[in-house]
Amino acid sequence: MRTTQYLLATIKEIPKSCEPISHQLMLRSGMVRQISSGVYTWLPTGLRVLKKIENIIHEEMNKIGFLEIFMPITQPANLWKQSGRWSEYGLELLRFKNRTNQKFVLGPTHEEMITDLVCNEILSHKQFPIKLYQINTKYRDEARPQFGVIRSKEFIMKDGYSFHIHQKSLEDTYYNIYQQYHIIFKRIGLKFCVVQADPGNIGGIVSHEFQAYYNNTQNETAIFTETFNKDMSNINTRKNNDIVINNIHILNTIQTIKLTSADFHNLIIMRLINYYKSFIQETIKNIIIYIKNKNNIYNLHRIATQAYEKFNDLKLVKIPDIIIPISILNKKNIEIKLNLLKLINTPVPLMINYNVATAMYDFIFHNININKNYCMKINQTPNLSKITTNLYESNIKKINTNQIRKLLPIRNTIEIGHIFQLGKKYSNCINSCIQKKNKDNLNITMGCYGIGITRIVPMVIEQHHDKHGIIWPNEIAPFKLAIIPINMYRFINVQNTAEELYTQLSSIPVIGFDILLDDRKENPGIMFTDIDLLGIPHILIISERNLNNQEVEYKYRKTGIIQKIKLNLIIQFLTEKLMNN
Repeated sequence: MRTTQYLLATIKEIPKSCEPISHQLMLRSGMVRQISSGVYTWLPTGLRVLKKIENIIHEEMNKIGFLEIFMPITQPANLWKQSGRWSEYGLELLRFKNRTNQKFVLGPTHEEMITDLVCNEILSHKQFPIKLYQINTKYRDEARPQFGVIRSKEFIMKDGYSFHIHQKSLEDTYYNIYQQYHIIFKRIGLKFCVVQADPGNIGGIVSHEFQAYYNNTQNETAIFTETFNKDMSNINTRKNNDIVINNIHILNTIQTIKLTSADFHNLIIMRLINYYKSFIQETIKNIIIYIKNKNNIYNLHRIATQAYEKFNDLKLVKIPDIIIPISILNKKNIEIKLNLLKLINTPVPLMINYNVATAMYDFIFHNININKNYCMKINQTPNLSKITTNLYESNIKKINTNQIRKLLPIRNTIEIGHIFQLGKKYSNCINSCIQKKNKDNLNITMGCYGIGITRIVPMVIEQHHDKHGIIWPNEIAPFKLAIIPINMYRFINVQNTAEELYTQLSSIPVIGFDILLDDRKENPGIMFTDIDLLGIPHILIISERNLNNQEVEYKYRKTGIIQKIKLNLIIQFLTEKLMNN
């Protein structure tokens, strides 16, 4: 490829209010351009990188027997209603009607589509296991798209799906995918880790996230958070080292939806602490929530956690009979008196943190509402096993980053892949379809395996850049080799040598057409700046002075080291260099 025939589209200035560095470099190097909030056009340089990542994924998925398909992004609403996610997914699900008033969604994921496909195509248990994947565009109507293509509305994903007639088969495929993802991300050039994760709104029984390191300055043994969210929601704390405290003060609040802000929350806690001359570490809050259970009946539940902690709804829904949505109780919706909501020995089930449970004895219960205080001494018991009400002891709180730092170092990461053992959440319809067709009574389980392809690109840049620009790993660089002929229109021998090397190198399989010949009429400074910004790994510099000595210069972008190579050896040198990289 010649730069005179290529849309280079580099820009010198760093765009204003543009974070992080990967987004700056993607704009400056001409990889993407923003069309609207969270929506981007991929220019030739960016698209070449995307396609190389996709090719790696294709190769590795094919090796483990996955077959490629392509499903539409426009999906009928009835499929989402059948799975229950029409109401669960929230505002990120873009819904619309066509001209005949039929409801559709713009797919953020394809679990419903793939199960419908398998349901209609599979006739017998003999066809299992089935392993399919696609690389396709997704759309999620993000409320706050940010950080460029790291969190955008429209993005490209690889999503794979497998269907099995027994759990062992699912586990084997899950393990193969787990191993193959390691190969994929290593080939791409990413430093990453794997963490056990919560399945979230996708659902399932087992889940692992592949997280790319965002910052390389800290120790590689770590507890991991999402880079831009210090929630630590997936980390379970140890049960030991909890301090047993006497005279625990319990805050029991019934909060209205409008009064759940952090300011109001802290106001009530501080009022309790000041009134009883207590400390925040000695205060337990008892929040009343109402939850729609599996029978569509709204029930009251209580959460007991330390006053300065928030509860984690993803952990909460793991408790039996609890499903989303979860809402803090509105005082207008309750018909029982506040002073009947005792912490223990009341019909309302109690969900309680480990550290709260270990400290809960010889306490005084205080029920505080924004308008009125209710105080009583109740249920002194040193043994939780004597409690007659339903008690779920688990870790339901959100972990504070400063707390977890005391246990393990923290590395910032961003999710680039997620794999799930979904179980039967989406596959029950397949069971019924096959049973109707040939009376086979199957117990089909399902796996789901995703990679965020567009997110990988900025993550590679975050890990591979310097003050001059991007430093692409060899396998996904937009071009493997750049040729910079200095003043080629002034010196005919420079031009002839550049053209000859360009032709010869293009015929070598390991290089092919992954060469960018900078044949612009520009001064050398601009040419060097643009090629460094693009991050092409190998650079060949041809000048009149070096040709007089039958030499050319080779620059390795990663180190910046320049060495002189004899002209008659340069083809062999570059071939070996590219094969070894």
